[in-house]
Amino acid sequence: MKKLLFLSLAACSLLASSCKETETAPESPMEEQHKIVVYQVFTRLFGNTYTTNKPWGTLEENGVGKFSNFTDKALEEIKALGVSHIWYTGIPHHAVIRDYTAFGISNDDPDVVKGRAGSPYAVKDYYQVNPDLADDPAKRLEEFEALIARTHKHGMKVIIDIVPNHVARKYEGKNNPEGVRDFGANDDQTMEYHKNNNFYYIPGKSFSVPAPLDNYKPLGGEKHPLSDGKFDENPAKWTGNGSREAQPHFHDWYETVKVNYGVRPDGTKDFPSLPEGYDTKDHQAHAAFWADKEVPDSWKKFKEIALFWTAKGVDGFRFDMAEMVPVEFWSYMNSAIKIANPDAFLLAEIYNPKEYRNYIHLGKMDFLYDKVELYDTLKNIMQGKGSTDNLIPIQAGLADIGKHMLHFLENHDEQRIASHEFVGKAEIAKSAAVLSATIDAAPMMIYFGQEVGEPGAEDAGFGKPSRTSIFDYIGVPHHQRWMNGGKFDGGQLSNSEKDLRDFYKRLLNFTLYSPALAGEYAEIHSHNRANTEWYNDKVFSYMRWSEKQRLIIITNFDKQDSFGFELQVPANIIQGWGIADGKYTLDEKLYGQAKPTLTIQDGQGRVRVDLKPLESWILEVK
Repeated sequence: MKKLLFLSLAACSLLASSCKETETAPESPMEEQHKIVVYQVFTRLFGNTYTTNKPWGTLEENGVGKFSNFTDKALEEIKALGVSHIWYTGIPHHAVIRDYTAFGISNDDPDVVKGRAGSPYAVKDYYQVNPDLADDPAKRLEEFEALIARTHKHGMKVIIDIVPNHVARKYEGKNNPEGVRDFGANDDQTMEYHKNNNFYYIPGKSFSVPAPLDNYKPLGGEKHPLSDGKFDENPAKWTGNGSREAQPHFHDWYETVKVNYGVRPDGTKDFPSLPEGYDTKDHQAHAAFWADKEVPDSWKKFKEIALFWTAKGVDGFRFDMAEMVPVEFWSYMNSAIKIANPDAFLLAEIYNPKEYRNYIHLGKMDFLYDKVELYDTLKNIMQGKGSTDNLIPIQAGLADIGKHMLHFLENHDEQRIASHEFVGKAEIAKSAAVLSATIDAAPMMIYFGQEVGEPGAEDAGFGKPSRTSIFDYIGVPHHQRWMNGGKFDGGQLSNSEKDLRDFYKRLLNFTLYSPALAGEYAEIHSHNRANTEWYNDKVFSYMRWSEKQRLIIITNFDKQDSFGFELQVPANIIQGWGIADGKYTLDEKLYGQAKPTLTIQDGQGRVRVDLKPLESWILEVK
């Protein structure tokens, strides 16, 4: 702790000409990766070169990306961006409006499918992959296995979705391994609930398609032999978001049915509880606890699904709407996954901060979405609605679990930064990206196209602008310019788009290899707010350190104003670092421009800071 260590500075200015260099990785990256960087890619959109972008367009009209579009060159460039894990979104076979009957796949009904290409969260067959993604649908699983191998060859790990809370209304497990019965195959449909039913039922009532709103018509009104406003489901099942109505609302998740995990309709549990103290036990102890317990049938089915994909070489999972499934199930399944692969990456989509620790400690999750606290707060700050002072209680409140909170500024559910509904310009998020990537030991995630400022402006059909559609066939224009017809060299990007990608490349590579970012954290914002003239709530500053590296990080969120002040480093931190009085030159690591000085006098540190609008400095102290 008291060894004198490196020093580096990473300055990232939105407007400064010094940030106009192109596609240059940081100098001499450290050999060991200390953090995780996830690149989420919507698989069917990534390699699509079509630019037609007709609302409700067919695959032939609007095009679709394939597994094969993730070429060695594409994966090499993703890796070089500073990525350790790729989350391939939309892999399991979900409902889709396209005729694949020649391959033994039944047609899906547009009345219970959102969009033409279908939602990836309405899974139709968990033991197969989306046929749209294959050059030869008959060999689609083999093509995905080849993609797993290519990704591993390029030094990255593979994440896919598992959606335990719900399945497509027309689930058909045509590819189940020997001995695996289909979801619902053994259900007693005369009962609303039974422990070993896979679904909840509404006996005596048939399902009715929701009454459409805003003149909605499936496929935009195009005629289809199955699109008649009806869907045969008798008795009706509960809808995926928990609706118990035979005719769910149009805004319900009507394309899905809810899976029963042994939670009775009155909310009581029909399975064992974890004994007191299991929040401190490891996955082996959790696996041992469940080994002799009788659990609901749905638990067994999803455990086998996860282990099937783990055996295929998938390195981890993103679990959709994890808090809608009991935490005891996660203990059961995640401990089994960890037995099979102790290094598995397990990420939960969860939005209730009161449940964070339960899903980490009892549910054995590795990481949770940090959406409702850090993401929402940063979004408000970027939109000029909030103060950086609000960041202090968030990090303090997560101090014991901070390393488990995955940070992001975009994903498939959220508005694109560059959309008018968010902030209208991708560069405005640079400061927030620096903070998200460096404030703690948690993973950082970016969504494909974020690095080139994709605004999500296309009207794809069911999916509307501000988000890149997950429901329809569509091209992603800014991303396509980077893809450059399959060259993956950014050849069609504008200079500003190249600069933005260069920024992310520098930041993410620094994030991966910085030992300090896996170490300790202390905010110095509140000290400077109280003691430093001109310091204000449009900037934020903090320290990160380990035995090998010391960082001072400060970022300016203001889009218009520059700020200059003498940033103070409190004496207790200087003392803990073991740095003597004197002057220390700070070198800029990401762009190699400014060389500020850390002056320590009487144990108190000071750094002259002059931040341009939206500029960030990451200062490494040697």
